[in-house]
Amino acid sequence: MRVAIIGGSDAGISAALRVHEFNPSAHISVMLADAFPNFSICGLPFYLSGETPDWKQLAHRTEFDGIEVLRNHRASHIDAANGFVLARHEEKTKAVPYDQLIIGTGAVPVRPPIDGLNESGVFLLHTMEDSFRIHDYLTRESPKSALIIGAGYIGVELADALTHRGLAVTLPSRPGTVLPSVDPDFGELIGRELQDRGVELWTGVQVERIESFNGQLKAHSSLGEERTADLVIVATGVKPDSELARGAGVEIGEHGAIRVSRRMETNVPGIYAAGDCVETWHRIRDAYAYLPLGTTSHKQGRVAGENAAGGEAVFAGVVGTQVVKVFEVAIARTGLLDCEARQAGFDAFTAQTEMWDHKAYYPGARKLCVRITGDRSSGRLLGAQILGHWKAEISKRIDVLATALYHEMTVEALNELDLSYTPPLSSPWDPVQMSAQAWCHAIRTQRSSEEIVNV
Repeated sequence: MRVAIIGGSDAGISAALRVHEFNPSAHISVMLADAFPNFSICGLPFYLSGETPDWKQLAHRTEFDGIEVLRNHRASHIDAANGFVLARHEEKTKAVPYDQLIIGTGAVPVRPPIDGLNESGVFLLHTMEDSFRIHDYLTRESPKSALIIGAGYIGVELADALTHRGLAVTLPSRPGTVLPSVDPDFGELIGRELQDRGVELWTGVQVERIESFNGQLKAHSSLGEERTADLVIVATGVKPDSELARGAGVEIGEHGAIRVSRRMETNVPGIYAAGDCVETWHRIRDAYAYLPLGTTSHKQGRVAGENAAGGEAVFAGVVGTQVVKVFEVAIARTGLLDCEARQAGFDAFTAQTEMWDHKAYYPGARKLCVRITGDRSSGRLLGAQILGHWKAEISKRIDVLATALYHEMTVEALNELDLSYTPPLSSPWDPVQMSAQAWCHAIRTQRSSEEIVNV
């Protein structure tokens, strides 16, 4: 059996490893557009900050036994009728044959409609090569200031990273807050943390033009305002890289991503797809969405690889679990926000609680803010957000809630979980459970569902 894989990031390498594990005799060829298989793109801000000084440490793995890794082979055409992929390498074209094909082309950065993105000192950040160019500029030019376009997860991480490196950072945001994927008041709290660390928030504006000015870069906003900086980095999100698949007759969904089944099959026999280029099954919405996340790509790649090798795996879907650290604060979410739950047709009700992350008598206790969203009628847990100090076990606690969402638990049932306890780390009732109790109490007292209730 010959299995060809286009893309060597999370989904592609995960698929290749699973094919080899499931069918060791299969011939596996992985085509990479660059020379960096299975590198952590999520780690790029920490490489730029200097906290991870050696970029080679970003490699998830360096050995690929039983897998042919074709570096710098950019796939240009899929011939589904005859079973081969054309790939360009050093001005030559190579035909890579296959019996089963897995497309893992990932995503491409969104290039915003801003004049001047080609000015010297303006960079997009998406690939390893992008990070090398920025790192080289930081080392060679020693800029004193930076402007980051994009106030999502990567943007706020970059603001942290470049501040850590000693630059004065300006962060424009079209909405009035940063991190639009969480509730606005939580975004305000993250914004306050950024400001407390010296980051200038330039909110409610859209950058329209960048120009060179007296040895610096000047950004012009839609409101006629201006900011100058020595360096500009664009991190405005991604969109699925699905054009190669489209050219092979693969069906594309409404989000511009490849349409797949729960087995990661496309509509073309023998072709699977996984990762940031595909639609993702959302367990709570009971529908497909576009959620490009590394954790999801690994899982989808594993399913695609097993099925390409003759298995019967099914992708379980996601609940949208994410976490980000910004200086000393972490913000995590899973499931649906209150507004998203209403849009999905649920009778949503949200309650917020503040509590200590562990017993207050043990030194170092920190406040957590936990927001629970559930369905008023059925009591089903629909989502949660947690904000607090990054050392306050936030990631662990959001994972508890993500697990509960996966199993369609009610909010009340969270109290039945047998969670760990020791005074330096938690309480007999974990903050997750205390938040669940607060939500249930608010429901029983018939609070209005039109607002987030603080309990």
